[in-house]
Amino acid sequence: MTLTQPQRGHLAMLGFSALVAGSFSLGSVAAPFVDAAALTTLRFLIAALLVGIAAGLSGGLTRRMWAAPWRYGVLGALMAAYFVLMFEGLKTAPAVATAAVFTLTPVMSAGFGWVLLRQGLTLRMAVALALGASGALWVIFRGDWAALTGFQLGRGEAIYFWGCVAHALYTPMVRRLNRGESAIAFTFGTMLAGFGLLTLWAGPAVLATDWAALPAIVWWTLAYIAVVASAITFVLVQYASLRLPASKVMAYTYLTPSWVILWELALGREAPPLVVSAGLGLTVVALWLLLQEPRPR
Repeated sequence: MTLTQPQRGHLAMLGFSALVAGSFSLGSVAAPFVDAAALTTLRFLIAALLVGIAAGLSGGLTRRMWAAPWRYGVLGALMAAYFVLMFEGLKTAPAVATAAVFTLTPVMSAGFGWVLLRQGLTLRMAVALALGASGALWVIFRGDWAALTGFQLGRGEAIYFWGCVAHALYTPMVRRLNRGESAIAFTFGTMLAGFGLLTLWAGPAVLATDWAALPAIVWWTLAYIAVVASAITFVLVQYASLRLPASKVMAYTYLTPSWVILWELALGREAPPLVVSAGLGLTVVALWLLLQEPRPR
């Protein structure tokens, strides 16, 4: 059975949602022990090396890909901001709550997709995005109606929200700025630029960190987020962004909180209360609606 290009994009994002969820659970454990910018700098370095080697072996590194290198600076800055703010948020916010914040990105991505690419929004997609956002907010405020109506948002969730704005803008920008480069080559350029920008900004924090004294969980987390949640997921999301509308690419973020719960259980933590799980159910319904293909007339 041969998959169509859109089907391959969907498969890539299914893998993305499962893999990226691990960074929330592991990150929440490691975040208190290390500076977020310093960890992200090292993460981009390792990921850039891995992706660069893979791109070189596959013949993706061509002279043409370096045309207009400012494109990689834009994308690298957006993803660097996302990851730094993610780890800052995880210092105080629960993993499931931050994953729920992540599910707000499809709404923002759809908006950016219309502004940058004039990608339309059908009534079904609008309903799905509204359901997903409602479910995400219910989880973020932990099923507490008083906290929701009073908008008592935790500091960690608020910090991470701005990172999600950067991530939502990143998705349509990939399609807008790509000039025919392969996903792996474009990812390498993005990671390299992100590392360069982070080095300029977080260099002192990297040098001031006593890396040898850090607990083992930080190194395990760094290995996971650099290899799996950076190098692999970057390629997956860029691959999918070239085959699917921005709103459908980011629709898979609705699965992230559910994956995070499985990660939390695997790490020996408790599942969220049933009242919170109702919000997760809405995000799954939103995903199903977003992935439905319009019926031919």
